Amino acid sequence: MFRIDLIEWDQAQPIAGPIRFAIFVDEQNVPPGIELDEIDAKCLHAIAYDPEGKAIGTGRLLPDGRIGRMAVVKSWRRQGVGADILEALVAEAAHRGHAEVVLSAQLQAAEFYCSHGFVAEGKVYQEAGILHQAMRRVLGTVKPAA
Repeated sequence: MFRIDLIEWDQAQPIAGPIRFAIFVDEQNVPPGIELDEIDAKCLHAIAYDPEGKAIGTGRLLPDGRIGRMAVVKSWRRQGVGADILEALVAEAAHRGHAEVVLSAQLQAAEFYCSHGFVAEGKVYQEAGILHQAMRRVLGTVKPAA
């Protein structure tokens, strides 16, 4: 139905940047000055494409095994795009030898991450005006059935 490409930032920026701005800045009111950062250039970026080749989602894997900036365009949400992006990044982290992956989930997305084997850690906190939950997934575990 859709494909996921894993690419470096120089290729990903013109594709992932507009998706992230549309979702995080326009929809969620994240300050535009913090959305793209110096870490992007060090990350591997996942881009999801619909059958016509239009970019519909993105996420990134940091060198230390953290996953972040997961975003799917509104018309493609709840159709498995985010799950495929997440699993592609998790698989790449495992391929790179990471024993676990961590992320900072927006609270409304915590259940999604739990359904993919992530476990909440610590207290809920606020970042960019949005409630977040730290989450961790030990690699090598089987993803729970949906």
